[in-house]
Amino acid sequence: MCERVKTSHPVWLPRYAGTVYRSSLQDPRLSSLFARGAALVPVPGSAPTGDASWPALELAVVLSEVGFSLPVWTGLRRRYAVTKSATAASAARPSVQQHFDSFVATPAMTPAQRIVLIDDVITKGRTLLAAAARLRSVLPDADIRAFALIRTQGFAHHMEHLQEPCQGVIRWAGGDARREP
Repeated sequence: MCERVKTSHPVWLPRYAGTVYRSSLQDPRLSSLFARGAALVPVPGSAPTGDASWPALELAVVLSEVGFSLPVWTGLRRRYAVTKSATAASAARPSVQQHFDSFVATPAMTPAQRIVLIDDVITKGRTLLAAAARLRSVLPDADIRAFALIRTQGFAHHMEHLQEPCQGVIRWAGGDARREP
């Protein structure tokens, strides 16, 4: 599933996005997250992309197209590459500060009241925390939230469901990001 999302699989990505949309019709948490007036802001991958697409951008576009009909704004970009978290050892993954320093945000022509950061996979939450902080610097009054299609759960001994929506928070704690749950 993760590989399909990371490669923006043309069949599976719309199916996954459709599942999110259909779930939002019954889940008030999801429906309020993707409410009218929000703008979807894809979180850049580990390297600058220029005009090229990246997984979170593809996901944001598909989420908009399957029913949310929200604008996708690419005002958050990487100035320079950071170590790719997915392939790095835990201790070698970029810090919140490294992510923050590598991001650049351009002010929106029409600022949205709500920003929904869109990411493909969330592990610890460092990237999302840094992305939110960087956006806060150009949109100080925006309500900034985040959505990740996949959340890692470490070495879980047992999983009840493959699809298990959750709502949580990412905090700055002890000099690092802390995701709950």
